[in-house]
Amino acid sequence: MALYRIGDIGEPVRDIQDRLIQLGFSIGDDREGQFGDGTRSAVERFQSARSLATDGLVGRETWRTLVDAGYRLGDRLLYYRFPMLHGDDVATLQHDLNAIGFDAGIVDGIFGVDVLRAVLDFQQNRGMAEDGMAGTEVIEELTLMTRATKKMGREVVRERVWLSGLPANVAGQKVFVDPFCRDDLEAGAAWEAASAAASFLRELGANPILSRSIDTRPAERSRARHANEMAADMVIGFSLPGTDRPGVFFFQSPLSRSESGEALADGIATRLGLEAIGRISPILRETRATAIVVTVPLLDPRLGRAVARGIQEWLRLRAEAPGDQVPSSER
Repeated sequence: MALYRIGDIGEPVRDIQDRLIQLGFSIGDDREGQFGDGTRSAVERFQSARSLATDGLVGRETWRTLVDAGYRLGDRLLYYRFPMLHGDDVATLQHDLNAIGFDAGIVDGIFGVDVLRAVLDFQQNRGMAEDGMAGTEVIEELTLMTRATKKMGREVVRERVWLSGLPANVAGQKVFVDPFCRDDLEAGAAWEAASAAASFLRELGANPILSRSIDTRPAERSRARHANEMAADMVIGFSLPGTDRPGVFFFQSPLSRSESGEALADGIATRLGLEAIGRISPILRETRATAIVVTVPLLDPRLGRAVARGIQEWLRLRAEAPGDQVPSSER
């Protein structure tokens, strides 16, 4: 899609403004259909609230998140299809199912196979028609049950089990190494860092898998699917900041965050002198494995080796003192 920014005019800008206003983000004195300072400010506030890069630009990921945010549970019938339904209503469904013990996977807002299984299990448990569709009857029953119980979500339990079962080193671990490639500059620099990380991980006994070859540019969602197909144990990405700030990114949304991703990001960020930052992006949201993305202005082999060494050291320290390893947001 096109990139919308300050100075743009037209119906697409009006659509962006309408969605922002409906979500409670005022566009100030901007006229309808004119992307001015007020619209940019509203976009930035929305991006900040949604763990997106706060750049005031409406590109593919901001637009997708803006559309998703407009759905509330009960607005539409939710079911498994292709392309998959996505939105805040799906995220709420996942959150509520997980909270009462039906494993809908990570709360990523995507109605995939895990959500379908969870809905079917819920329907069977409650003696309802087992069609895998979350309509009015399912939502009403789910609302009654979630009001009556407060439990740790299944996705949180699963991530804590992953953390508690980590080995003392990377030997034997299947590490999916992802060099981002949004443009030629990033593709080349990220490849240098990622290939060096993969080589060092191999020396440490790990089984690294590069997400692409040096001369290809697969889309981020395709690379995320590839990581899932390879059943990776963890995902390590390398990217340039672009309009974002440097840091080590992990998955975080308004309804969920990856506890294991935050722990790993925090461990690597500390060693690199960076900050662990929650973000929404396909490689973080759509991969089943714990995933982080190292985002810095200088991507080179030295950085790649430092990240690989940092993973090894993080695993060793967790094995020695697992009870002391707490994500930074809980300190």
